[in-house]
Amino acid sequence: MTQTILTNREKEIFKLLVANKSTKEISEIAKISEKTVRNHISNVMQKLNVKNRSGAIIELIKLGEISI
Repeated sequence: MTQTILTNREKEIFKLLVANKSTKEISEIAKISEKTVRNHISNVMQKLNVKNRSGAIIELIKLGEISI
């Protein structure tokens, strides 16, 4: 797999997910709608070809895009 390039917003959202924030909490912190949060998560999952959020987090850590 090639290095995935996330947008700054996508990185921000996944860092908040790793920090155990809910979709609602992320939307409040990022000042965007919950639907937009879910769209960003879905976009990342598609880029990584994974089926769920936890799979995306694991791949992003492996790729060095985010850390825990």
